[in-house]
Amino acid sequence: MAKTPVVKNQELEVEIEDLTYQGMGVAKIDGYPLFIEDTLPGEKALVHVLKTEKQYGFAKLKKLEQTSPDRALAVDHTYTQTGIAPLQHLAYPAQLKFKQHQIQELFKKQDLHIPVRPTLGMDNPTGYRNKAQIPVRQVNGQATTGFFKRRSHEMVPLEDFYIQDPKIDAAVIVVRDLLRKYHLTGYDEQANSGLVRHIMVRRGYYSKDMMIVLVVTSWAVPHQDDIVAGIQAALPEVSSIMLNLNDKRTNVILGKKTRLLAGHSYLTDQLLGNTFHISPLSFYQVNPLQTEVLYSQAIEAAGLTGKETVIDAYSGIGTISLAMAKHAKQVYGVEIVPEAVADARDNAKLNGITNVTFTVGKAEDAMQQWQQEELPVDVLMVDPPRKGLAKEFIAAVGVLLPPKLVYVSCNPATLARDIKALEAFGYHAAQTQPVDMFPQTTSIESVTALTR
Repeated sequence: MAKTPVVKNQELEVEIEDLTYQGMGVAKIDGYPLFIEDTLPGEKALVHVLKTEKQYGFAKLKKLEQTSPDRALAVDHTYTQTGIAPLQHLAYPAQLKFKQHQIQELFKKQDLHIPVRPTLGMDNPTGYRNKAQIPVRQVNGQATTGFFKRRSHEMVPLEDFYIQDPKIDAAVIVVRDLLRKYHLTGYDEQANSGLVRHIMVRRGYYSKDMMIVLVVTSWAVPHQDDIVAGIQAALPEVSSIMLNLNDKRTNVILGKKTRLLAGHSYLTDQLLGNTFHISPLSFYQVNPLQTEVLYSQAIEAAGLTGKETVIDAYSGIGTISLAMAKHAKQVYGVEIVPEAVADARDNAKLNGITNVTFTVGKAEDAMQQWQQEELPVDVLMVDPPRKGLAKEFIAAVGVLLPPKLVYVSCNPATLARDIKALEAFGYHAAQTQPVDMFPQTTSIESVTALTR
């Protein structure tokens, strides 16, 4: 076995040189990287080596000998342990610089010379999440809510989730206490037994409405009516109570079937002046304030004057399409999930927006079709999942060749890879604008306009 310059259980003093994409400090011993949670560049630390691989190792912080001026002091270790807030030990202005720097480094690796603007942050970078999916487990014989330790199935009981809307945290406690009152059991992964797997809560930022979904392993819920009445009495702002059935051995949170117990089968909220009906399974951005910043940046980057035809690939329930429709001549949204397209069409009607057409299908297929129909496309808007654009999609862009492409990204690594691929068709970007949608975490969103 190859010899490493450090061995397991060794204690040593190190200097932290860098921060990884996951927010771990990096120390180097004879060029061998050690990754250490809760440390920052410029800090000196006493560490205990936990594990050594051939190319790198992991160590645990024992004591800080010298701290960084960028260290945040009010830190709750639970949020690091559970991965809820892996960057909470880094002061917020430094978090924004960290995110800008990550994109710059990934661009450099792809030999892209694109200026990255300073990250647009929040005035209050806590309590921003409008959606919670909280696991329920049996702990000491009663249903308990909390979060899992990172890389484990060990539950850490929690009542304050720090980055979630505090009203959502309070609602989770109300539901948990009702489960305890009526002796409903939390889920046991090992035995695949127990009734309640998760409590999902969504809250409208502008509407203040709340949706509560109990994710259960069986439709037979004892004291169901009592629990509904208890929620309504304690939380009058709840406009939707639902059951979601997930009886599979899986770590997917929601099952495919949902039943309405009280109120509406959707939550209502507003985004950039449009009203949306959001169903339990719909994707809807979790940081409402920063979503408005992100989408406004995307619309500005598109340079719309009211005369353009826009394609919105990955259009979901129509959030970007409907925001852009006010600034464009015609918008075509395409989305692979039929339920999302049905929601998008309803949302267009709800807002009286008539210059939008939504299509079910793969974006690359729809684009080939539109190209054959000689649809004049001025702007292509893409907001793909973390894996970025499929090769087939990039090939379809090369056929359609829209003059402008606006890329909303949630993963700078796939963004850099895709921009490099799009350069082959003559596309270039003037700048990238990061937007901090997920403060206290390592996730990075950005907007990049590419022109030919």
